[in-house]
Amino acid sequence: MTVTSHIWSPLLRAGAFGALYGGHSGDPSLGLGVLARTPDELRAALAGLGPIRATLLVAPEVARTAPDLLREAVSAGHEVAGWGDPAGLTGLEVAAGQAAQSWGLALTDLQGPSLRRLWAQGVDILPVQRGEIQPGGIVRVKAAELPTLLPDLRARGYKPMPVRDLPDLRSATPHDLFGAVYQRLVEDRYSEREGIIDLSARFDAVMRVAPLDHAPDPLPLPRDTPTAELHLNSGRLVGLASKQWLGTYRAYQRSLKDVAQALGTHPQLQEAQAVFAVTLFHGPLEKSGFTLLELPPLRAQWYGLGFRLLRLAYGTTRTSSESTPKMAWMSREDFLAKYG
Repeated sequence: MTVTSHIWSPLLRAGAFGALYGGHSGDPSLGLGVLARTPDELRAALAGLGPIRATLLVAPEVARTAPDLLREAVSAGHEVAGWGDPAGLTGLEVAAGQAAQSWGLALTDLQGPSLRRLWAQGVDILPVQRGEIQPGGIVRVKAAELPTLLPDLRARGYKPMPVRDLPDLRSATPHDLFGAVYQRLVEDRYSEREGIIDLSARFDAVMRVAPLDHAPDPLPLPRDTPTAELHLNSGRLVGLASKQWLGTYRAYQRSLKDVAQALGTHPQLQEAQAVFAVTLFHGPLEKSGFTLLELPPLRAQWYGLGFRLLRLAYGTTRTSSESTPKMAWMSREDFLAKYG
């Protein structure tokens, strides 16, 4: 990555030059961008997509060398977006017979002149993909990846589509940059340090689990008892909750079943004798059979501060009716009997 890209990349994450963020973070829709930098790549993309429509990231040179393929792509309902040097924008639009609404750039292409040219012509800049696929997100793939990717997305409940068709598609904002920085510096580092197992591959799955070699206070178990601590995919949960509370509750319940399955399949969790969570949303867990325990006052205040920071990072305006976090726990035997 060049020094220049180091400068522009975070600015684009904050919405500079009209850079896009994605769609609704609680929706299974996924903006699928497929690289078509050469005629062979465009041909492979059309074959690999089949009936699925997507955004084709076409280099302007392809419009000159394979206009027939470009017309075939448009006839199939694909969105034609640009890729690389935007100097060929007009030629690409003429060959495609439609305006290019968005443009993809590699990290090495993040240069001021290219960004200003696209901005001046009203063309949205597609985000540089980072991290895992997320609901409402925009992904960029090669045509060779489609035979593996598309069945995987279908199994996980995602609905790939052209970027322009994403529900609630919007430009990025400074808050999106803040959320990305928080995710990388806080949540990702914590997950790596604690060995957290991510169970949120499915679009509406929200659970992660940390295997512990001890039973933290106030669990009524011997200190050396292995346990499993529940964590949430916070960004995913906020997105689902902003769309529909009932659907979020059902997703939460399905995710507890994911945890039960993981207790039997993940070697790190097979010795865990209890499942617990420290949360503000302890009411639903109590109704689901968990036992609630009061935290020491100082620890409760510390966790409460962390939860407020989470709400700030992920932009939720909905807060729990509870202001004091508690520990909710259930024995392994009872948990598997209920959710296994």
